[in-house]
Amino acid sequence: MLDLFEKINDATAAIKKVWDRSPRAGIILGTGLGGLVEEIDVEATIEYGDIPHFPTSTATSHRGRLVCGMLQGIPVVAMEGRFHMYEGYPLKQITLPVRVFKALGAELLVVSNACGGLNPYYQSGDIMVIEDQINLMGDNPLIGVNDDRLGPRFPDMCEPYDQQLIDRLMDVARRENIVAHKGVFVAVAGPNLETRAEYRFLRTIGADVVGMSTVPEVLVAVHCGLKVVGLSVVTDMCLPDALQPANVEHIIAIANQAEPKLRTMVRGAINTLAEIRLA
Repeated sequence: MLDLFEKINDATAAIKKVWDRSPRAGIILGTGLGGLVEEIDVEATIEYGDIPHFPTSTATSHRGRLVCGMLQGIPVVAMEGRFHMYEGYPLKQITLPVRVFKALGAELLVVSNACGGLNPYYQSGDIMVIEDQINLMGDNPLIGVNDDRLGPRFPDMCEPYDQQLIDRLMDVARRENIVAHKGVFVAVAGPNLETRAEYRFLRTIGADVVGMSTVPEVLVAVHCGLKVVGLSVVTDMCLPDALQPANVEHIIAIANQAEPKLRTMVRGAINTLAEIRLA
């Protein structure tokens, strides 16, 4: 059986056969947000099924391919659709693309998601720049024997999301008149939505939004030395005393409506790469 290092090399080699640039950023696009690839000057697309060891995305609205090209003059690779724990994949497989981004040469991970709002000051359609996270998924992609070639045994998480980039994105939001917050993202396994009691608990422990992704990818990004910026689109409000049944079609529609704002914010993150070299 191949170890993780060999799987990364296999996937990286397959991508390089199709696209020979070295990306500076990897982008993960969440529910309803795949249209962001329209911003990319596409040079190659690769179906996940054609990349060794990549899972297949089964989530609603997730296209399931890797898009390679130029964004704001910067080479990038973008996942048009991600993988989730609730699809039955182990976290090491879910996060393999992040390690492949690093192996290809990326220095920044841009991750986006659709989420439920827990903070009563938020509204559906708002953007939240993630400044911290809580892992309640009951698992961790770093569990097991550590391969020192990939990262340290005990990665530090005092700043999982790069503060310099957070500040830049908040500046972009103010300049473009986008309602954006800084806040804490909590990840749960799913696929069910939470109960009223669970929403109360999540808010009590400090979460501003809740979702079913992102945290595993960020853990691995920190482990392998990538800088990270995270963006959440609040698609529905999860206020326990005013809770309504979730409507998946409505959630995707809200994400689609918010996508122009997300595009502006992602361009801001990529423009930062054009201006500075991340340490």
